[in-house]
Formats: sequence, C-alpha cells, structure tokens
Amino acid sequence: MEKTGTIQGLFELLKIPYVGCKVLASSVAMDKVYTKVIIDKAKIKQAKSEYIRKFEDKYIYIDKEFNERVCTLDEVCKQVQEKLKYPMFIKPSNSGSSVGINKAKNFEELKNAVEYASKFDKKILVEQGIIGHEVECAVLGNEEVIASNVGEIKAADEFYSFDAKYKNAQSKTLIPADISKEKQEEIRKLAVKAFKAIDGKGLSRVDFFVEENTDEVYLNEINTMPGFTTISMYPKLFESVRNKLYKIIR
Repeated sequence: MEKTGTIQGLFELLKIPYVGCKVLASSVAMDKVYTKVIIDKAKIKQAKSEYIRKFEDKYIYIDKEFNERVCTLDEVCKQVQEKLKYPMFIKPSNSGSSVGINKAKNFEELKNAVEYASKFDKKILVEQGIIGHEVECAVLGNEEVIASNVGEIKAADEFYSFDAKYKNAQSKTLIPADISKEKQEEIRKLAVKAFKAIDGKGLSRVDFFVEENTDEVYLNEINTMPGFTTISMYPKLFESVRNKLYKIIR
C-alpha cells in the first residue's frame, strides 16, 4: 500500500491538477501517530495511546517527549500495559481500511497484535479502547468548509475491522446517528476544526467515538480520501443532506 501523500507529491512535481487534500494533510492523516500530535495541539480529545517502533528484531518504546528506549517485545508490551487499560486497539501507524488492526483484552493478545501490526508498518500505535458510539462526519470545502450529517457505524464484529466493513452484510450504518442533535452539532464543528488543523483541502471523512458513560467526543482518525463504493459513508452522508448542499453550492 502506497502511503497517501506520495501520489499528491508526484502530481505537484508534474503540475497535474488533482482532487482532495494536498501533500501535507494527506501525509499527516495517513500517519496515525502524527495525526495525534497535531490533533493534540488543536485541543481535540483523543483516546489515550502509546507509540512503538519496530527495528530489526527489537521494539522501541517512544514516550510523549519522543525519548526512545530499546526493548524486547515483552518489555515494550509491559511498558504499554502500565500506561493503558484493556481493551486496547493495536494499529499500524500507516494503513487504511482497518488492515493490520487488532483488539487486545490481555497481555498475550497485546503481544500478538503488536507483532502482527509490525508486518504492515514499523510504526505502531496502541490505543485504549473507548466503549460507545462510533460515528463519522463528512466535510467538503477549502476555506469555507461544510459538514454533513453525522452517521453511525453498527459493526457486526467486535470492531469495524476489514471483514466487518467489506465482507459482513450484518454491519450497518445509521444516518443520522443515534445521538442528540446537540452532540451531532458538536461533532460537525469538531470535524471542520480537525480538517483545518491538518491543513485539509477538498474533502475528508472525520471519525469519532462518543463515549457511552460520559457522552464525551473523541476523535478517532481523519480519512483524506474516503471510499466511494456503494456502501461507503462519505457519499451516503452527503446524500442525506443533498438538498441543503445543493442550495449552498448554488
């Protein structure tokens, strides 16, 4: 899988017009670790996380000040376990469509998931799980950015994995999401803020969690080139507000 940002860079060099985010936003949003750095600066809530790098047969634990400590797999997972609570989600930093992502409920599963994620990228993000609504918002524009309705993912599996997205017909989407209008408006504003924080242009889909017990909103990730299949959320979200969108464009 080519990292997003490389194709945009090639187009820039060749002076070929293209649609969507430019090099910086495309590259940053593709890299989950560095998305977190910028979103943290924007003061948007995110799940607690830890950052690991794989180098040859060693793992490198990287703290919040980017200090590095070389570890074995056991050592790096113990370090993570001290900082985060189960369940955890282990993700390759650069990957799409939930490829390489696993959920860990204990130490052995954490080790296996970290090792598995390292097959897809040498940079690995471990996040503390958030129980609640998984919601998405589509944004469109450059300086004047508009946001769609908020949609909700009803995954047929434990989380919205690759198989749950593309192979399990039991996975459903709900538009609008089953949350209050006030919470939807908060998410729409946060989606635009996050998009602008990474210097987004054109379009993106911004994904969030709404925590079950607290009703707090946490940003999950930004997809700068979302899917446009018949089951993809981006076109569905704007289709749900197409009359309003037509008036704005007109």
